[in-house]
This record gives sequence, structure tokens and C-alpha cells, in this order.
Amino acid sequence: MKVLNFGSLNIDYTYQVDHFVRAGETMSSESLQVFSGGKGLNQSIALSKAGADVWHAGAVGAGDGDFLIEQMKKAGVHTELIEHLDGQTGHAIIQKDPAGQNCILLYGGANQRITREMVDRVLTQFEADDFLILQNEISEIGYIMEKAHEKGMKIVLNPSPMNAKILSYPLEYVDYFLLNEVEASDICGIEATKDPQALMNGLVKRFPEAKIVLTLGGDGSVYRDGDTVLRQGIYKVPVVDTTAAGDTFTGYFIGGLQLDEDPKTALEHAAKAAAIAVSRPGAAPSVPNREEVETFEG
Repeated sequence: MKVLNFGSLNIDYTYQVDHFVRAGETMSSESLQVFSGGKGLNQSIALSKAGADVWHAGAVGAGDGDFLIEQMKKAGVHTELIEHLDGQTGHAIIQKDPAGQNCILLYGGANQRITREMVDRVLTQFEADDFLILQNEISEIGYIMEKAHEKGMKIVLNPSPMNAKILSYPLEYVDYFLLNEVEASDICGIEATKDPQALMNGLVKRFPEAKIVLTLGGDGSVYRDGDTVLRQGIYKVPVVDTTAAGDTFTGYFIGGLQLDEDPKTALEHAAKAAAIAVSRPGAAPSVPNREEVETFEG
């Protein structure tokens, strides 16, 4: 069983700021760091560090994205399915405040130039029961889902960033949803609420066949598969940078399942990995390896 992550690759420009820029304000940053990033790249690195056998498909620009590919190779990700396209690699402008919280502006670049021909070429390498991981930072997501479903692949969707396009995708084909409270509210079309049970009920009603992981920030996460409900708390650590917390969680949860971990164990390892990640700067560089996670006591 293989894992295909058809996802974004970004260059992250991370600015340390005293506070997030307000409307009409011009502000100097305290520092600038440049990291590899993109939800797709981050999740592929997390999957590989969790022990999964993962292929990344996607695109970078013609002259500025090679270091992203090299970083994934170093993490053990198969990168043969990444293409070079004319124009710029996708990038993110990230403001990070003293509490480690962030504010992110994305430019899609090559991520938004994925074609159906590229999708068809990639999917010839995979078969039924292989995992397909998707976010919402590349083009042709709906087509990818349709073709993967035809092959019998297990589709995992992290619907982030959440926008109206997601509602046009064939969501009934999704086998696993990993999403936060805001994404759950939007995808179900229900009013935002602080009641996670109401959100989970809405998700189960709309997607009765799917397995769902709802992340709740400081309140941990909840897994639902039919009548099975599992809850996982967080591990409290000093927060340095939250940029890759969700992607690390996703990678370790799905990576654990590929290694035949039961969902309870995969959730525990995902929570530990996310805790380690937020205690470090950067996105992809913050993702821990399997040994760190298994020896982490919180």
C-alpha cells in the first residue's frame, strides 16, 4: 500500500512581528526567515517521518523551487512525480507574533497550474486501496478525486484553505476528513458553534460513510467512524510556531494508519508530533521523526 500526496509546494517567507499588520498600517518586521512549506509539502514530510512510503505529486516554478524538492528527498519522500512549470513557485507570506500564532497570505503559483493531463499521468502509478491525500491548495482537486475514486483509492481530504470551491468537489467520495471547527462549520453549512458535538453530528449526517477527525485546538481532537468515537487531548508545550501543527498531525495520523496502527494509537502519535512541531520554528523543519514522537512524554 502506497501513499500519494497530490499537494502544494510553497516557499514560506516568515516575518517575526510584534503584532499582525492592521488595515492601513505600515510596519517593520523584526526578522525574515525563508522556509520550505505548503500544506502538501509539510504533510508529505510528516508522512515520511512517520514511516509511511509516500510519493508527492505537484509542481514548482522553472527556477525557484528546486530546494523544496531537495528537502523532500532528504526526508525520504519520492519526488519523481513533481513537475517543473513556467512561472513562479507558490509562496506564502507569514506573519508570526510573539505568542507563536500566525497570519498567512498565499500565492498559488505553479500549484494552480496542475492540469488533467498531469493528473492522469500520476494516477497510472497507483491502484486500489492506496491512500490519496488532498488539501485545497492546487488546481483540479475535483478531477483528481473523481479519477482516484474510479481506481478505488482511499481519499483523505484536509479541506484547507476552506473556500467555496470545496463545496463543488465530489465530497461523497472522501473516505477520511481531517478538519478543524471552522472548516467543519463551513463544509456542513451550519452556523459556527463552540459545541464540537453539534459539528460532529453535522459532519456524520452529511457524510455517513466517512471517517472523520475533528481537531479542536486546545481541546484536542475527536475521531468518529460509525458508532466508534475516540477523543485525544493535546500535549502542552511552550509554543514557538504553530504553522505546521495541523499538517504534522495529518501526516502522523495517516502515516500511522498506513503502518497498521489502530486509530487510537495513530491519534496519540499525531498529537505528540504536533506538540513537538509547535515547539520549534518553521513549517517543514519543525516536523519530528518517529523516534522523537515515540519517546516524547509531554
